Amino acid sequence: MARLKLGRSTVYDLIRSRRLTSITVGRARRVPVDAVRDFITHEIGEAA
Repeated sequence: MARLKLGRSTVYDLIRSRRLTSITVGRARRVPVDAVRDFITHEIGEAA
């Protein structure tokens, strides 16, 4: 969330809509760094 400067609910919405990939470790939701990079690259591509 801090890297994207997005709120918790926005990040969960992105995960639910499958725009941001995540994994579950126990009860915690984790977003790999590569998934964040892919998301940013995709968003920049859409904006262009």
